[in-house]
This record gives sequence, structure tokens and C-alpha cells, in this order.
Amino acid sequence: MSSLRLSVFLAVVVIALTLPGEAVVIRNSSPVTLPFARRLNFTGAANLVKHDQARAKALKTRATTSPGTFPKAPIVNDPVTNGVVDYVANVGVGDPPTTYSLLIDTGSSNTWVGAGQPYVRTTTSVDTGDLVEVVYGSGFVIGQQFLDQVTLAPGLVIQNQSIGAALEDAGFDGVDGIVGIGPVDLTCGTLFPDETECIPTVTDNAFAQGLIDAHEIGISFEPTDGIDVTNGELTFGGVDESKFTGPLTFVPITTTAPASEFVGIDQTVTYGAADTPILPLSAGITDTGTTLLLLATDAFNTYQNITGAVFDNDTGLLRLTPDQFANLKSLFFHIGDTTFEFTPNAQIFPRALNTAIGGSPDFVYLITNDLGSNSGEGFDFVDGMVFLERFYYVFDIANSQVGFATTPFTNSTVN
Repeated sequence: MSSLRLSVFLAVVVIALTLPGEAVVIRNSSPVTLPFARRLNFTGAANLVKHDQARAKALKTRATTSPGTFPKAPIVNDPVTNGVVDYVANVGVGDPPTTYSLLIDTGSSNTWVGAGQPYVRTTTSVDTGDLVEVVYGSGFVIGQQFLDQVTLAPGLVIQNQSIGAALEDAGFDGVDGIVGIGPVDLTCGTLFPDETECIPTVTDNAFAQGLIDAHEIGISFEPTDGIDVTNGELTFGGVDESKFTGPLTFVPITTTAPASEFVGIDQTVTYGAADTPILPLSAGITDTGTTLLLLATDAFNTYQNITGAVFDNDTGLLRLTPDQFANLKSLFFHIGDTTFEFTPNAQIFPRALNTAIGGSPDFVYLITNDLGSNSGEGFDFVDGMVFLERFYYVFDIANSQVGFATTPFTNSTVN
């Protein structure tokens, strides 16, 4: 045996002897990527705004209630079935794996299947005897809890991951369930009968099992005018430096409740080169489960007035004429010490898809909409996927912080 190999062998023996009863975790130093797609759901086109507003209402309500006492009825009764846009990834469960099309969600943390394709038991399935229940703005799920093998990507096969197997669900037509990548505390109170238990997320388990080197997720997305396009990427255990152009700006998770329960940040929003105030320094969330950019009602009204946009009954969105769009100015998001420009093109729904949401090809529709409550409540905005199309996004779980950077698509004119 060479001296180098002998040294490595002795080091491992020393570690094993000094940590009795503890496994030595050898980490994969390379981040692992999982592609995801944006899909336009024609059956939900009329519900785009309602879906996002109901989701925001549900998140805000959930964060202000105690685990196990979640007021379900007022949220489940919202007249929403599903949204116009889904952001989905293919995830394998079991051995051999069954592939499920799952929504990517930073606003929740449970992973479950069975809304479409039923859960398939294999040799790796372990029934815990517990039930899991999660309520979302656009629906709910009640299911059996299993521990199972989950394949997120080649080289990222998680053991003993909690999986909900849906017994009853609503609001998830066209998908099989959700892979929750938000803060682990969001799982607390979702298990029955033990409502005090929390459930490690897929990211938590991947890190604990040494499958990824860093306890973080990088999210890359880009604007498109296509109906079903795989143009997103989740990076577990690091970031993909090829996906962003500027430096990463990190800010801490906000301490302001209830946004602090989620991937929440503090930001100021202004309009145009004159920095006309739209939203003062406020707490809100970044969210992959929301399509639009939602602003508190008073901020939304200011935005509508300053742009001259009018409400469109057919889509629920604000609309501009082409001439008005020519005069639209950039929004500026002031996050930490960095200002991110949200261009006029970034503020509109892809014009090639106007008719797909019940709109007219003669108008320009804005993707900024009403959160449904005034500012000052600790949950004053939702930076949804239309925002994340333009900036690289990192949820650094280990350090309770969020990172942003410009990308090649920050100034895209694809819309």
C-alpha cells in the first residue's frame, strides 16, 4: 500500500473511532441539476389571477395560525380549480422508480404524489401509518405518509424521503403533485396524529445523506412565448455559474412576520428613472408557485395610475394599448444594497399567448396584479415566476438567506 493510500486509510479509521455510532458522510462536491418546464394550462386560463391571489391569501393565513389549527374552509372554498401556468419537473419515486410530473414550490415543503398518476408501492416503500394534510390556495391534499426512495436527477437519489400518497385532493388537474422546496418549518403540523412533528424536505435529506455539498438550491428560469417549454433548472447543492451574468447579491430572510415563515425578503419598488415610489420598504416573498408579480393593493393602485393601464374583464389583468406600452418605464426592485431593473418587456404577458388566456391580440397585458390587501401587514408582495424569469435565484437554506443575480435574460425582449 502506498504511503498516500495508507494515510487516507488511517485518517478514515481515526474519524470512525472518534465518532462512535455516527455515520461518516462523504459529500458529492458537484451540484446536481433537475430541469423543469413551464406549461400553459388552457383549462385554467380564466383563473390566472384568481389562482395567484387565492394562493397568496392561503400562504398569509397559514403563517398566522398555529400548526394543527389551520382554518381550512375559507381557503378551500375559493372558486379556483387550477392555474393557467404550471412549473413542473419529472421526479422518480420508488425502485424501480415511477415518474411523476410535480409542481416546483418554494411556498410549501411537503412532497406528495397521486393527484394524477397514483402512488405505486415498490420494495422501498414504507408505510408510516401517519396521514399528511396540506392546504394550498388552490386546493388541498390528504394522503398516507410513506418513506420512499426519490430520484430527483442522476446522482441524486434520496433514501427514506417522506412522500404523501394522495387519498383525496383538489385543485391539481394536469399534474401529479408537488415537490416542496421551501423552509422545513412549513411541514410542521401537516402530519396526523403527531401534529408536532416536522418533515425533512428533499433538500434537507439530500444534504444530510451527503448527496450534495451545500444546503442550498439555485433556480434558473427564462422568459418564453412557448406553450410547453423546458427552460428551467433547479440546482441542488450549489449554483450554476453559467446561468447568471452579474454578482450574486445575498440578503437575509426577512424577520418580519408573516413573510418570515417563507422565502421572504425586504424590498422597495420604484418606477422609472425618477424613482417614483410604488412600494416602500416592505416584507414579502419570492415564490415559484405564483406566476404573477403581486403587489399590496395601495401599491398596485399606484402602479395602475402611473401606467394608465385599465382593468380587463376577460383576463383579470391590467392592459395597455401598444402606444401606452411604448411609454412604459422600468420598475426597480431595491433589494439589500442592489437595484434590479425590471424592464417594460418583463412587465408584460407574452403577446404571442394573449389569446391563450382569453385576451385580445390587440392589447398588451401587464403581469403586475393586486395582492388583495394593503401594505403594512408583513406580507406585501409576491415576486412570482415572472420575476424569477429575469434573475437567477438562490435559496441558501444553511445561512437563511436569498441570493439574486442578473442573467442573459434580464433585458430580454421575448415578450
